[in-house]
Amino acid sequence: MARKELEAASEYLGAEKTREIGEIGQHEIEVVDRVAPAEAMALGIRAGAEPRALYDVITSAAGNSWMFENRMKHVVDGDYTPTSAVDIFVKDLGLVTETGRALGFPLPLASTAFAMFQQASNMGHGREDDSAVIKTFSGITLPEGKA
Repeated sequence: MARKELEAASEYLGAEKTREIGEIGQHEIEVVDRVAPAEAMALGIRAGAEPRALYDVITSAAGNSWMFENRMKHVVDGDYTPTSAVDIFVKDLGLVTETGRALGFPLPLASTAFAMFQQASNMGHGREDDSAVIKTFSGITLPEGKA
């Protein structure tokens, strides 16, 4: 948001409310930005791509992002040592989806991401790195390494 728009929103909503809503929006973007790479990687693996080769292709293409490069490195290394755990995103997305419900505002991307992170947590991956959300996709074989 541009500085002028942020000042206008702060004036209208109040600085504290703007910060709260900004944090909720940031949580949504951050989490959806974790689910899309997992889905792309899972699709490629399901199609028969070797995970490390797929990672190399995507990280050298226009669709690469910092989040893909960082989080999917955990997947190709089979290392789910947490830098940020699945359960943190269950909490954060709970706040996001509750805000949407309270406002009567649909959040289809956040709701889908929330369901995926909840599923990962329910599967026993809650304390693993958030990249473990890829483990919610069935029918794929992921590289093994650290649990």
